Amino acid sequence: GALLVSERIDREELCGALSPCSISFEIVVENPLELYSGTVEIQDINDNDPVFPSSQARLEISESVAAGARFPLESAQDPDVGINSLQTYQLSANPNFVLDVQTRVDGSKYAELVLEKELDREEQRELNLVLTALDGGSPPRSAHVQIHIEVVDANDNVPVFNQSTYKASVRENTPSGTLVARISAYDLDDGPNGDIVYSFSSHTPAKVRELFALDSATGELRVKGQLDYEETKLYEIYLQAKDKGAVPGVAHCKVLVEVVDVNDNAPEVTVTSVYSPVPEDAAPGTVVALLSVTDLDSHDNGQDSYDVYVLENNMPGIPILNVSATDPDLGHNAHLSYTLLQGDSTVGHLFSINRENGTLYLLTSLDHEDQVEFSMMVQVQDGGFPPLATNVSVSVYVTDLNDNAPTVLYPQPNSTATYNDVVAPGTPAGHMVTKVVAVDADAGYNAWISYTLLQATDPSLFSVGLHSGEIFTARQLREDDVPQHTLVILLKDHGEPVLSTSATVSISVAEMVKEVLTDLTDVAPASDPRKHVTFYLILAVILVSAAFFITMLSVGIFKCYKWRQSKELFNSSRSTTYRTPGPFHHIDAVRGGFTPPNFYHQVYLTTDSRQSDLLCKKPFTSSPLGSRQSTIRNGEPGLYHQIVGTASRLPAPAE
Repeated sequence: GALLVSERIDREELCGALSPCSISFEIVVENPLELYSGTVEIQDINDNDPVFPSSQARLEISESVAAGARFPLESAQDPDVGINSLQTYQLSANPNFVLDVQTRVDGSKYAELVLEKELDREEQRELNLVLTALDGGSPPRSAHVQIHIEVVDANDNVPVFNQSTYKASVRENTPSGTLVARISAYDLDDGPNGDIVYSFSSHTPAKVRELFALDSATGELRVKGQLDYEETKLYEIYLQAKDKGAVPGVAHCKVLVEVVDVNDNAPEVTVTSVYSPVPEDAAPGTVVALLSVTDLDSHDNGQDSYDVYVLENNMPGIPILNVSATDPDLGHNAHLSYTLLQGDSTVGHLFSINRENGTLYLLTSLDHEDQVEFSMMVQVQDGGFPPLATNVSVSVYVTDLNDNAPTVLYPQPNSTATYNDVVAPGTPAGHMVTKVVAVDADAGYNAWISYTLLQATDPSLFSVGLHSGEIFTARQLREDDVPQHTLVILLKDHGEPVLSTSATVSISVAEMVKEVLTDLTDVAPASDPRKHVTFYLILAVILVSAAFFITMLSVGIFKCYKWRQSKELFNSSRSTTYRTPGPFHHIDAVRGGFTPPNFYHQVYLTTDSRQSDLLCKKPFTSSPLGSRQSTIRNGEPGLYHQIVGTASRLPAPAE
């Protein structure tokens, strides 16, 4: 069981700047079969010197630069990490400059020269300094660079950035050429001294220059290489703006570029051990294979989620999913328990999970027509202190079965009333008479309904649309066609197995309106249990209306009498002027074109025509009744009043 080093280990070659540097492995122990995970951490030793990009650095600094001005210096690189990496810088003694060592967000160090005492070119034209980089080893390793500073006459205005720090975010799969940020600086000088050129600062790492490009004229920072969130999450880019004066003025800024993770890594499944072949007498629970799943992405992009599809009308208590997790700890710290976090109030009543093995059970039968999707979270927690936990999302989708037959909405099934659709003789072929309306509670293909003419009084007279349910005349109607037709329509869905239902449609072929009215009167309200209520309501309305009419008539006669007494100068009798009654609210039960010129029919119905009494007026003739009707219309319109139906608002009297 001893773990040996088989070849020389170079931490910098294995991990670069990544710390800690570790190598992971897994050990399989058989009889009994167990899996152990191990990690070897490669510790760094101070075996590398800091290195400057060049042995000399040259700076041109104007004598007009004020005290406090800062000048970034080229950074040294040390491939070691931790305390063995670059720790500090030292500057040789001089009267004008001090050194300020700064720390980047990644922990690396860089140095800036800070002007402590203003320069005087007439006193000293140049300075030579030595910058030393030291790591933290014992003993420390070092590197040196010569800094030559030339003091020149001033370009008395330097560029100024509109902000010292810019922030931007970019997705890791962003194509080359995408704009990241636009820096901007201004210079109050005129001519070349005011023209600004943008560039990377001297201590910007070479890796950054490979990934980003800067337009020297516009200050646009664009993506140049391929970004990878898993390699670097944040880039700290140092830029400068320099004018074109004889002694160029320089300004510096920093751009922080955050790399946004995208889901560009698929989960990786590793089969650690396979027990094959499996004996036919293997006991339930025998380990067949050990699997591990990893995803290099972060946050939700790296979380391994479950989608489960369950047929509706399932058997209660069936297992539908096994959630599996591993913990590299040992003993009680590696003991895992599974808990179902309820996404909504129904989850706890429908699902349960085995705390020990993560098996998810469905407690009841599901119905696709009630709910299609259930979402929940499963939490797995270890037994350590404090306990550590992680969550995984589970979505359960209920797939549809063809368990619902089509339902007829029109004509309404199981109704005591008969639906009569009317069509006139001579109607041409292709005329739509009526439509069967139906729905299916299933989904998708299971809900597609087809309509077929199953039975008809005259099969040659009507046809039905296969998918619309519309009933058309198949040929022109003749005078000798049967006046009453009964059609039985078969409705089928497209599921497996096919479910069906039927609808019965009654159609009347009427030459005169009287025939239709006769058919309508065949609707027997005697079977309606509310018929007595309707009768008493009608009687009450008639009595109230009659009392109101008599009262109004009496008031009218009295007013007329008073009016005649005040008009004694007029000898001739005058007839009373009555207000013309408004029209009845009625429903014309006969389609246009059926009523002869000398035939007058009106049908007065209630809101529900199946519960209304019908009133028909006979044709106008020279009979005494006809003369009486003429007399009423011409002389006494107030005496002619009909009360129909159970409407709460009475219609005005009409001629």
